[in-house]
Amino acid sequence: MMKKEVHENASIIAVWISLISNILLTILKLVVGVVFKSPVLLADGFHNAGDVIATGAALTSMRISKRPADEDHPYGHGKAEVISSAIVALILGLAAIYIGYEAVSALFEEPAKASLLALLTAFISLVWKQALYVYTIRLGKLTNSKGLIATAYDHLADVYASLAAVLGIGLALIGDLYDIHYLSYGDPIAGIIVSFLVLKLAYDIGKEAMDVLMEKNISQQRLDEFATLILSIPEVKRIDRLRAREHGHYILVDLRIGVHGKMTIQEGHDVSRTIRDTIMAQHEDVDEVLIHLNPWYADNE
Repeated sequence: MMKKEVHENASIIAVWISLISNILLTILKLVVGVVFKSPVLLADGFHNAGDVIATGAALTSMRISKRPADEDHPYGHGKAEVISSAIVALILGLAAIYIGYEAVSALFEEPAKASLLALLTAFISLVWKQALYVYTIRLGKLTNSKGLIATAYDHLADVYASLAAVLGIGLALIGDLYDIHYLSYGDPIAGIIVSFLVLKLAYDIGKEAMDVLMEKNISQQRLDEFATLILSIPEVKRIDRLRAREHGHYILVDLRIGVHGKMTIQEGHDVSRTIRDTIMAQHEDVDEVLIHLNPWYADNE
């Protein structure tokens, strides 16, 4: 329990760090983007503004998801994090469309003169966001937090955007320096590339969120691991059905097994408890195991 609480506290701290970082980067990018008329930096700034909303949603959902089960939510509140992931996907999708629109529009205008300060801002964002991505994705996978993992991928989208901004502004600077006019369009072209990368990321996050909300079965590899543990218990004669679904940061397992038909209720209860304890001991992300016993007789084989 103590380990679980430490993980939960670390996740909340990570989201707060992400929220504050997004606010600071949003202000920095928008100010520099407006002053130096950089389409990719300005678009990235608006993208970061969306990140502030997404991170706020992740923070709220993570707090809700940690609430214990109650009368109205007997399976707990774990899917709150999945809803947060869906919100992040939606915001990323809208950001991708906006970035693409602004970048294409900039192609039909005279490019603004590139700025070293804009390049430095994009580079700072790139390094900052890469560090945040590594930090949050490791912690998100460690705690199996959908909200934190979505936040990490949001940081990754910013890494793509900042990398494109660095390349685009850098090319524009080279174009200005050596009077190569077409390189001045490196900034908006980078914005178009970013829009596609962010849109792909939005699709991946959204698809995963929908799979959980639609209660898609977990991977066959995980199911096989559960089956191996179940069949290692001598009293279990067969597995009639095995299903499991993600419920946010934890998994619910549902299975039907065959045990000897002459078992007493007490013996059947003990077998069920052994199965539950065995699975939960080996898989910390399993929160509940629902077991139905079917009668088995030797002549059934």
